Amino acid sequence: MAKEWILNSVMNRFQLNFKRNVGATSESIRNCSPKTLAEWQEYYFKNVRTKEHIEELGRKLYTKIAEVIQSEVEAITVDDCINYMKELVIDRTFDGYLTEIKTVYGQLEKMLGVKIEPAPDEWDRLFNVDFFIKIDEKYIGLQIKPVSTGMQLPEIFKERSIQHESHVQFSKRFGGKVFYIFSQKEGEKKVIKNIEVVGEIKNEIAILQNK
Repeated sequence: MAKEWILNSVMNRFQLNFKRNVGATSESIRNCSPKTLAEWQEYYFKNVRTKEHIEELGRKLYTKIAEVIQSEVEAITVDDCINYMKELVIDRTFDGYLTEIKTVYGQLEKMLGVKIEPAPDEWDRLFNVDFFIKIDEKYIGLQIKPVSTGMQLPEIFKERSIQHESHVQFSKRFGGKVFYIFSQKEGEKKVIKNIEVVGEIKNEIAILQNK
């Protein structure tokens, strides 16, 4: 298995299995409609690429592994591996998390038709608020929470109950409520999971505008 993984990885990296090298294999085998492996092999070597050509690609693959890959592996240090693992687990996860939040509040801005701004660090610490909407001299607080399919509702509600008092204090001080927006990845897109919150925020905006 390890040998096959190396062969496959290097072959893909150097594009030795691309159409320009091995021909249109999927199309060719349909044209051939072989009943046996031997029949397909005979057709391929006669009509697509020669046996000598494929053997030459195999020699190129070996050269890439023996010379290019081996020299690259020898250049890797223990520190390289440690730093890569830290970057993968810490840095890239954090970047992905921020991207998800920015994507969702961008969607929310379009739905609400208002400007959403990042909360000051003090608001984050004191009131557990990530973003805000300013309505005249009052503020609505927003907390965007990326959630996964494995996250259980009890976990979410436990966190909300812990932060409830800080959100009450925010409302007393700034006039508007604090809303949770749960985001989740669906396919390649980030979406607002509790979409009903958009209507609730619109109602709060209307209330503050009429005060």
